[in-house]
Amino acid sequence: MTTSATNTTMRRALVTGGSGDIGGAICRRLAADGLHVIVHANGNLARAQSVVSEIVAAGGSAEAVAFDVADGETTRHALEGLLGDGPIQVIVNNAGIHDDAPMAGMTDAQWKRVVDVSLHGFFHVTQPLLLPMARKRWGRIVSVSSVAAVTGNRGQTNYAAAKAGLHGASKSLAREMASRGIAVNVVAPGVIAGSMADAAFPEEVIRQIVPAQRAGTPDEVAALVGFLCSDAAGYINGQVIGINGGMG
Repeated sequence: MTTSATNTTMRRALVTGGSGDIGGAICRRLAADGLHVIVHANGNLARAQSVVSEIVAAGGSAEAVAFDVADGETTRHALEGLLGDGPIQVIVNNAGIHDDAPMAGMTDAQWKRVVDVSLHGFFHVTQPLLLPMARKRWGRIVSVSSVAAVTGNRGQTNYAAAKAGLHGASKSLAREMASRGIAVNVVAPGVIAGSMADAAFPEEVIRQIVPAQRAGTPDEVAALVGFLCSDAAGYINGQVIGINGGMG
């Protein structure tokens, strides 16, 4: 599904996991900032299309795509189709899953699937887009991590490992691409209101663990991502930026 409003001069942004709470907010923010947004979903294309409909209703430009970022061949094929319309100059690697368990009781499948989506997915999505982006000599790559990757979290060794891997990969990639006008950064949210956090963090727990005594909002995360994807943020490169109400 594509809007009819795509302007060939518009920068194009791909947001993986763009149909979720945080991803949807990021998509709406980037569209409001004047980018053509490619809203990605894993299997539920209808959810991505509903985000596209919201963006179009607000006067923005967007399209929806669905593929599994953990599958390198499928992802490469999907990206080849998208690159047919020109380079993608903004990438937001937001796709990620939880499958929590204490490591002593964690299965091989639980470990690998979480790492496959967050860390291997980062490579599968970002690598094919780098040279077309470099030829334009302007790009922004932002990966969405978690406070768990900074401080650790019980029951999330797989998730914390996968997200922490994004930190090292992003710092290294920033050094490789900075001379081409490409900035690569990570945002690490804490407790953010939405379907995932609301079930896991009752209000009294949030007051105990978050100095700000409240959950953040998807729009607050989206505001930070939107800034990092702007022209104004070109000298911010290779950074991991927490957005967590003072958690760490």
